[in-house]
Amino acid sequence: MSKTEYILSVNGKSKNIFSSEDKPLLYILREEFNLIGTKLGCGLEQCGSCAVLVDGNKVLSCNRPAIEFVDKEITTIEGISKNDVLNEIQQSFKQFNAAQCGYCTSGIIVSLTELFNKKDIPDRNEIVESLSGQLCRCGSHVSVLKAVNNVIKNRKNND
Repeated sequence: MSKTEYILSVNGKSKNIFSSEDKPLLYILREEFNLIGTKLGCGLEQCGSCAVLVDGNKVLSCNRPAIEFVDKEITTIEGISKNDVLNEIQQSFKQFNAAQCGYCTSGIIVSLTELFNKKDIPDRNEIVESLSGQLCRCGSHVSVLKAVNNVIKNRKNND
């Protein structure tokens, strides 16, 4: 396939990209932007470790061509924190040690960030739905749910 030049905006920074039109976003993030928090897990959009936010919505990046995201704002796990301050979900994950090997963690945090950006206090069904596409092989689910419940508790206490 021929190569094309286009501009992508990732974590608030734009960059000229010159690549094949079918090159997946995940590889552009890792190779061109040097952002390695987004992981290649299954390569089939089934495990969720490649999740990023595109205009605030979760997108799995391992198969989607990067060129699809021209004129969109892409946010990776590295862009979720602001000024080196972890967001509330990241802080809660740290507090509750909600990761084992950590491979899936960025995708889980991206999914939960989308949810909590859209819904101040999500219910259990919304949380389960948000995490349904995220696979953790290590079994850190209990710690993840503790971290999520902590975010909800903190939000309720701040109302």
